Amino acid sequence: MQTEITTWHLELTVRQDFRPARPSPELRIERAEIPCPELNRFFYAAVGGDLFWVDRLSWTWNQWMAYLDHPEVETWIGSVSGTPAGYFELERQAEGSVEIAYFGLLPQFVGRGLGGALLSAAVERGWEGGARRVWLHTCSLDHAAALPAYQARGFRIFKTETAVRDLPETSPEPWPGAGRAR
Repeated sequence: MQTEITTWHLELTVRQDFRPARPSPELRIERAEIPCPELNRFFYAAVGGDLFWVDRLSWTWNQWMAYLDHPEVETWIGSVSGTPAGYFELERQAEGSVEIAYFGLLPQFVGRGLGGALLSAAVERGWEGGARRVWLHTCSLDHAAALPAYQARGFRIFKTETAVRDLPETSPEPWPGAGRAR
């Protein structure tokens, strides 16, 4: 299905512009120190399934490992009571940039006040890693609260693009009916 998608590229270039969210006492955030394709593919499909994250679904285990097994890539996991709730992938890039390459919550954890705290941790980790710029992108397929949430943290749009993409008729979902009310 041909779909017009708007993509917004956002950045923080001055650390003082960052407005961290209130910490969530129930959210524990920990780095996944060992590259694990199964873990990252799980989060990619579970977080992005309803949002048409399809680009990496065809990746083989070796492609995932090749991506994850670089010192520039970090995976961080947010959990609640021992249950994975969300994640972010950071990628250090040239000229002091850190991209929040992927970020999101599992469907059952959306709307519980965890997203701002997880995003704040991603930004803080970017700065801790020596970034002069932390950036990300989101698009019109993302959750309606995504763009305002990024802007609430201080991110500013530096580029907007619109393109037509061929997407499946329905989102791939982690599995049929996942994340929907019972």
